[in-house]
Amino acid sequence: MTKDDQSRADGAIDRRRLLTLGLGAAAAVGLTGVATLRPEAARAATAPTLLAADEFDGAAGSAPNPGIWRHDLGGGGWGNGELEVYTDSRRNSALDGSGNLAITARREADGSYTSARLTTQGTYSVQYGRVEARIKIPRGQGIWPAFWMLGTDLPQVGWPACGEIDIMENIGREPGTIHGTVHGPGYSGAEGIGTAATLPSGAFADAFHVYAVDWRPGSISWSVDGATYRTITPADTNGDPWVFDKPFFVVLNVAVGGGWPGAPDATTAFPQQMLVDWIRVWQNA
Repeated sequence: MTKDDQSRADGAIDRRRLLTLGLGAAAAVGLTGVATLRPEAARAATAPTLLAADEFDGAAGSAPNPGIWRHDLGGGGWGNGELEVYTDSRRNSALDGSGNLAITARREADGSYTSARLTTQGTYSVQYGRVEARIKIPRGQGIWPAFWMLGTDLPQVGWPACGEIDIMENIGREPGTIHGTVHGPGYSGAEGIGTAATLPSGAFADAFHVYAVDWRPGSISWSVDGATYRTITPADTNGDPWVFDKPFFVVLNVAVGGGWPGAPDATTAFPQQMLVDWIRVWQNA
């Protein structure tokens, strides 16, 4: 995603353990992509530290934890020609009472669209480790869910110099495909570096899946349900700057419309929800 983000001061890495949990192995699904799939590499002998997590437990209709999540607000296209206005209303982002965060895109009575974009900018950031979430994405033409990260120096250097790591993006017209991409100086927008992973049948919106990146100095690897489908290194930027050796913060959102997915049409049902069962951010020791 190209992002026209509002500059805000970023806080230091919050090393408080928001939640401490063990990590269970996820069963791999069959995927196809540009790169040949292979089993995920074994963890390093020194285990990573659980920096932050959210299980989204709470009463239905309650707000996401304000100690973890902030809201980006407003419309204006966000650099992509998007149609939605992001709000902090519980109609657009709330716990569902069943252990999930629901980010809901709506078509309002006047024909406009609202949704939510949640960020950890100013609450915590991470440099190197594993960033993962179990998500059930929405569906439909013009619907654009994403789980991604931006460099904490965004207010100082702008986009794309801050760097962007898209852990998972989907556009509604490709129900069986998700995209993992990085953006930086010289490889942003449509020139971002990444690849797609595709289910052999069905749609990603049919079930929850675990989307993750394993991020180390000089490499980023993407996986779905434990199956790694792409690794990139500085060699892939063709001499352009590698801007991923610094802290990043996390973003979850559902966009509506834009140049890449196109606008909703008569087949698009509203409301559409992205359900997030949990998110866990591990920092390498």
